[in-house]
Amino acid sequence: MPEIKDIANIRVRKIFDLFSEDIQPEHWRIIAKEVYNEIKSGVDGVVIMHGTDTMHYTSSALSFMLRDLPIPIVLVGAQRSSDRPSSDARFNLLSAVMFAAYGEIAEVLVCMHGTISDDYCYIHRGTRVRKMHTSRRDAFQSINSNPLAKVYFLEKKIEYLAQEYRKRDKKREPILDDKINPNVGIFYFHPGSKPELLREMKKYYDGIVIASTGLGHVGINPKNDVLCKNFLPIIKELIDSGIPVVFAPQTIFGRLDLDVYLTGRELQKVGVIGNGCDWTIETALVKLMFVLGHTKNMDEIKKMMYENLAGEISERSEI
Repeated sequence: MPEIKDIANIRVRKIFDLFSEDIQPEHWRIIAKEVYNEIKSGVDGVVIMHGTDTMHYTSSALSFMLRDLPIPIVLVGAQRSSDRPSSDARFNLLSAVMFAAYGEIAEVLVCMHGTISDDYCYIHRGTRVRKMHTSRRDAFQSINSNPLAKVYFLEKKIEYLAQEYRKRDKKREPILDDKINPNVGIFYFHPGSKPELLREMKKYYDGIVIASTGLGHVGINPKNDVLCKNFLPIIKELIDSGIPVVFAPQTIFGRLDLDVYLTGRELQKVGVIGNGCDWTIETALVKLMFVLGHTKNMDEIKKMMYENLAGEISERSEI
């Protein structure tokens, strides 16, 4: 892509070569350290080329591990490989390099197509983005938040869509905090799911994220119907044993509100975390890994989970 030389002076490094579905939490730590070293060397921006399947996990992890950033850190991928005529690889990469060089948002970001055509790329906040389609060029969307900017590469123009973000400042000293506990799992609640399976997760995980229905619900069977399952005793058992249970919405869009219905109120009584939060399932997972890397104290875990550390929780929902 010879056009890159017209945008910026590039130094390329290959950290590893993996399908993104093979990337593990330990790889996030490696990426975070390498990015930190590049920042300290004085670069004006960093572009991370990444497979799309788990790019939103990595962007979320880096958002927690790299704080007080002085420059943009931009993850970019391609929905269609570069040997295909319809590939988005070139347009995405050139747009990402342009934003890393000239954009003013100093956060962990994801740059991907905004439409199915080569119109512009969106710049998404790392904790807010999610892959929402298996193959479309515009698969990546900001969830419960608007994208931060648009990059019109062909017009060499950047349009900012938000006002609240950390601005570029090369005098700012970055913080590398890569302590995580990867032993966190997701339990997807559904009609027919087994409470016993949730209990079994205790053998393997130090924290559990439950993909809950609606405003934050799992079956608790308050009517004592013989056909229904009650997850409440096992959730209480997990929390009482020191395993935090965090809820995230299956609906993807929207905010949890465990105050509305009896189910949510009973879940709050046993200590479920998530009321009022609008994080994605993936970000809730990664954040719990990060928090458990710093403390095992349940009160501290709750405090950190409810604290907006990297833009993953918004005070009010955007249209």
